[in-house]
Amino acid sequence: MLAKHLMTDAVIPLHTSDVGSYALKLMDEQKLNHLPIVNNVEFLGLISENDIYAENNLEESIGNHKLSLSNSFVDQYQHVFEVMYLATELNLSVIPVVDKNNRYLGSITIQNLIEKFSETASIQNPGGIIIVERNENDYSLQEIASIVESNDAKILNCYVSSFPDSTKLEVTLKINRMNIYSVLQTFERYGYTIVASFTESEYDSDLQDRYDSLMNYLNI
Repeated sequence: MLAKHLMTDAVIPLHTSDVGSYALKLMDEQKLNHLPIVNNVEFLGLISENDIYAENNLEESIGNHKLSLSNSFVDQYQHVFEVMYLATELNLSVIPVVDKNNRYLGSITIQNLIEKFSETASIQNPGGIIIVERNENDYSLQEIASIVESNDAKILNCYVSSFPDSTKLEVTLKINRMNIYSVLQTFERYGYTIVASFTESEYDSDLQDRYDSLMNYLNI
């Protein structure tokens, strides 16, 4: 999934002639802590609440403000993982999207990002979750897929996590079966450490409730 598939035109951008008080009003109305600055179609930068308050003059034009955020945008063809990295790294509430000529195309809000990522991560698809641990040198995605498929199941999603000062990898699998007992047994026979497992009855309702709560929070 690319940035252009995540963006919305619902975010109202600022112009250099807009003043700080107006920018804060827009941020409050849109429940955002940042807004893009656009000159006609050219993207100029991203301004934060802190940038505005630091100027100590709410009637000062946005064009005169010093911006604390640099490279706070993504190209329309960047992957969703790169968008998530930028949002996390800079703690952004909105990520501007531009084309190769630096023309502003729209923005991605954190709500957009979470909603789309939940679709990508198969959160709402029925199935089970298995977390296994493996030595880095022994890790084989092909072997993991073979183990799952040998039990008439399919991997819906897979995440691999590494840890500092460790040769272990943790692999989280979402599979399309609710009864995962035979899959767990096969992983153990192949020498995998089962870190945790969850069947739909154990996690799905709670996970959906948590997801719905997060969406409600973002809409406050």
